[in-house]
Amino acid sequence: MTIQKVGVVGCGLMGSGIAQVAAAAGFHTVVREVSGEIVEKGLKNIDKNLARLVEKGALDESKKAEIRGRLKGTTALEDLKDCDLVIEAIIEQLATKRELFSALDGICQASTIFASNTSSLTITEIATATKRPERFVGLHFFNPVPVMKLVEVVRTIATDPAVYEEMVAFGAKLGKTPVRAHDSTGFIVNRLLVPYLLDAIRALEEGVGSIEDIDNSMKLGCGHPMGPLTLLDFVGLDTTYYISNIMFDEFHEKRFASPPLLKRMVLAGWNGRKSGRGFYDYADPQKPKAMKF
Repeated sequence: MTIQKVGVVGCGLMGSGIAQVAAAAGFHTVVREVSGEIVEKGLKNIDKNLARLVEKGALDESKKAEIRGRLKGTTALEDLKDCDLVIEAIIEQLATKRELFSALDGICQASTIFASNTSSLTITEIATATKRPERFVGLHFFNPVPVMKLVEVVRTIATDPAVYEEMVAFGAKLGKTPVRAHDSTGFIVNRLLVPYLLDAIRALEEGVGSIEDIDNSMKLGCGHPMGPLTLLDFVGLDTTYYISNIMFDEFHEKRFASPPLLKRMVLAGWNGRKSGRGFYDYADPQKPKAMKF
């Protein structure tokens, strides 16, 4: 089948980004949220992103208008009934995702493909809430979606090969580089990234180096764009803690176990940039200062 209309459930940072790139790629796109206020906030975020592209000369006003004209916001799941593909980008909770897809299963046409943007949960377990596991995949985008070029396309043992190839092609149509991944918790990126981030925290705990020295070592010694502790603050310490716990429950390997310091920081509400404090203090966001432990 050919994808023509895309539905996105969730209009937060990830959902609005997915909706933007889908509309920019020429797909009629419906993005759904639980309240009109959140829908408007997400659409305004898209408008700001498109305006920045116009300012940079990467987009002209007529193209911007075309993209915006392909976007529709809604609070009704029923408005997704004629979509060829529905991508979920809501809270990272298995029960909530399963409940959503169960409802969508009764609304959408039998040919509709379902995809989850989960970064850590098992696609198979989400898909079993529907009667179409063969038409279910993972499409894991990265933040910020309009900028990051990667999308992990995840197949389960039940995914129809033709559906999977269609989703790989869809990722390419969005201007992304699709990588093929099997349904293993964490997929490719988090399977490799999370142990690295956790080891950086352990190095700090064990006095191997200071926050600044650990970050500078990986930036200057390995060519990383940002150090691991800065990256943790950017991703969110609570998010990393949650993902690491899911991965540890799946594999029971020490490399996925959360260090005590990470747990204490999350309990204290030090979740990184979004909370104003993590491994760095963001009282002045332009000049973050390393915390002392």
